[in-house]
Amino acid sequence: MASVMLAAYPEIFAGVAIIAGLPYGAATSILGALALMKGQKFPSDGDLQSLLRSASPHKGTWPKISVWHGSVDHTVALANTSAIISQWRGVHDVSINPDQAEQIEGYPHRVWRDASGRDVIKEFIITGMEHGAPVQPGGQ
Repeated sequence: MASVMLAAYPEIFAGVAIIAGLPYGAATSILGALALMKGQKFPSDGDLQSLLRSASPHKGTWPKISVWHGSVDHTVALANTSAIISQWRGVHDVSINPDQAEQIEGYPHRVWRDASGRDVIKEFIITGMEHGAPVQPGGQ
């Protein structure tokens, strides 16, 4: 749902976290959504970017995104993270390669920056996490 809201109403968000989601508009049916969830039948990068641009007449600065996914998610394939990033690279006009790649406390983290050096896309892979939200109840 985060992808839908952000694509349809980018002017009201500064940024959104997309957690274990699908790229906006890539599924047009239940069977299509199930295929994407399994990591199959993704539109091309160009088509993904066109779907996002056509969701709204927005002409201003697009919101930042952070994409979060568990490395062992058996419900939504990890390939969706790459598809979401590919979709958003177009509106942010950033390279296919991240500007920064590191491990934060053992978790892979990548960052894409726009021409002004602003972090616009961040990816967090939670090693060992299955499908769900990356929170630690009762933790710090």
